[in-house]
Amino acid sequence: MIAGFSHETNTFSPVPTPLQRFCLDGRTLLSGTAAINLLRNTGTGIGGFIDVAERAGAQFDVPVVAIARPSGPVDREAFETVCRLLTEAISATPYDGLMLALHGAMVVEGIQDGEGELLTRIRQVYPDGPIAVSLDMHANLFPEMIEQSTVISGFHLYPHLDEAETARRAGSILVKALRGEVAPVTAWGNVPMLPHTLKQGTHEWPNKDIQALAASWEADGRALSASVFTGFPMADVSNAGLSAVVVTNGDETEARAMVDTLLDMAWEARGDFRFDSEPLEDSIARAKAAAQNVQPIFLLDHCDNCASGGSMDTTAVLAEIIRQDLDDVAFFGIFDPEAVRAAEEAGVGAEVELDIGGKAELPALATPNLPIRVRAVVKTLSAGSFKSQSPASLGLKISMGKTAVIDTGTVEIVLLSRQIEPYAIEMLSAIGIDPRRKRFVAIKSRLHWRADLGPLAAEVVECSGLGVCTSDYSQLRFQHVRRPIYPLDVDAPRA
Repeated sequence: MIAGFSHETNTFSPVPTPLQRFCLDGRTLLSGTAAINLLRNTGTGIGGFIDVAERAGAQFDVPVVAIARPSGPVDREAFETVCRLLTEAISATPYDGLMLALHGAMVVEGIQDGEGELLTRIRQVYPDGPIAVSLDMHANLFPEMIEQSTVISGFHLYPHLDEAETARRAGSILVKALRGEVAPVTAWGNVPMLPHTLKQGTHEWPNKDIQALAASWEADGRALSASVFTGFPMADVSNAGLSAVVVTNGDETEARAMVDTLLDMAWEARGDFRFDSEPLEDSIARAKAAAQNVQPIFLLDHCDNCASGGSMDTTAVLAEIIRQDLDDVAFFGIFDPEAVRAAEEAGVGAEVELDIGGKAELPALATPNLPIRVRAVVKTLSAGSFKSQSPASLGLKISMGKTAVIDTGTVEIVLLSRQIEPYAIEMLSAIGIDPRRKRFVAIKSRLHWRADLGPLAAEVVECSGLGVCTSDYSQLRFQHVRRPIYPLDVDAPRA
């Protein structure tokens, strides 16, 4: 069996996560032949598992693929529904093995460890068979995830260009175990640190080097799988933070030694996993000065990244861009379905005056989320659909939903009816914006944009605006994460 149940939960996010959020069309969960046809030969975890199964000549089915964009805690009824679909399918069929594409940072109403709970329920109806699990690098590991799995593999790259490859690695180990070629054993551990997401990119030290070491052990055969999970700090759960998992062929002592090496390396580099924000007005001023020499300058409105659970409707960075008179700016974007409808009603070429953004309440933050009034001309109206050529989502059909571009004369603002991170060139070109020709490209993204848009950037400026993905941990009230933990507690001990 191949299945997917994935959600990265930002416990500070006001965005709800009902069952409909897990449905590709907003109504029905993906399954069966439709899921196979859609995801085969794609860069997804399900695509990777399908590849392994087909190469092995195995019969398989896909009872459910439930993947939701990051948001607040998963609705309990939604969780129960997907769990039931999976356990009923497993109970009805004598599967030789299970391949599960999960995330590792799912929080459910009343349950801190969604994946551990799911796997525990699966083991109640499938107590002895092998289970291969692929996880996102931002997984927050709990003991139940390890105990209930035969093999766990995590991404080595951020941006996540190896999602399918990670699933192929986990699935291949399962196939070899079924054939009696390997006997997987697992060791794992964690350290009390919350790496800032903006410092987790594998384009630079320290995560680049740590992930490379883990991958080298896989390449030389020392480990079947070696994974470092940098964790998801926006999930206020007890085990949030960095962990490592190593799977070897029958050698638990060796697996433990490799886990300790990875954790030691990460702990020694903990200061380099820290991101310190500068005042927003200073960031915008620095970008304005840099544009006199090179362009385009990419401005990252990283505190409101919807791919980490942001509402995607905060306006602090946009307001500062306008206040400091930056010119020739593309701003992607503001989630505001009402504003999109108003632009549609006005039509292309019409002048509109709109209050955009600021619709979501952000109770986790002390700062109010305010709209901004703009006077602009409707430049583009689009259905927002395209087939992705980005290495981060290669081959997938992407829908941004109804989209409008309004032009203030200095800033082209993308208005969205669906929360989606701007990580691909096509997302801009599909709505008439060529990022290569803009002086400034402002995007609500953290790191995924680097996979496709990254090579276009002459310079990058991180802008600490407003949002529940803030890298300023002092703005958030952590209640459940274990303490002491670095950097919430700068003198936190390793033990």
